[in-house]
Amino acid sequence: MGIFGRKNDTGTTATAATTAPTPAPAPAAVNPQLAALTGAYTIDPAHSTLGFVVRHAMVTNVKGKFTDFTGTLHLDGGDPAKSTASLDVVTAGIDTGSADRDGHLKSADFFKTEEFPAMTFRSTGAQALGGDDYRVTGDLTLLGVTKPLTIDLEFNGAAKDPFGNERVGFEGKAEILRSEWGLTWNAALETGGVLISDKVKLNFDISAIRQG
Repeated sequence: MGIFGRKNDTGTTATAATTAPTPAPAPAAVNPQLAALTGAYTIDPAHSTLGFVVRHAMVTNVKGKFTDFTGTLHLDGGDPAKSTASLDVVTAGIDTGSADRDGHLKSADFFKTEEFPAMTFRSTGAQALGGDDYRVTGDLTLLGVTKPLTIDLEFNGAAKDPFGNERVGFEGKAEILRSEWGLTWNAALETGGVLISDKVKLNFDISAIRQG
């Protein structure tokens, strides 16, 4: 009888499965350049962009951005899972290149900026995917609603600028359904479909300065 065999109540032999457990995947390799960058960073709004893209009238894309925001990063280059990110965005700082459209977006139909002047992101986890690719998960709070958001990031590198600031750069992207945060206003088109897509593509270009 094998080492895992035993007698059952009827006297027959029952054999437990002997298949070895599947080994856990090896952690993704960390970019050596990023591994040396552990520390606290402040996002530089003058050289960063928080953008979005929505489908308009089913035929074209409208692009916009938020111009008023602050944020911090704590990078742990040796163990990216310990890295954190925090972002606070003033919703009245929305800019789509049209004053009339921006005014509508600030109104009660959309962002209700007087009642909800800010939206926030707080990371809850980070993961190295290999090479320059990383994934950050966290909570996005908008219109008083908090839901999870996943952002895929690409590390663009690090450099010291002419003023002696140590900078790091990331590009990021994510997608949300705006209706999940209560942004439900829309209008039907005579030809079918709706004026504004539910899906919103988010894009980030981040430059952050090391502190201390």
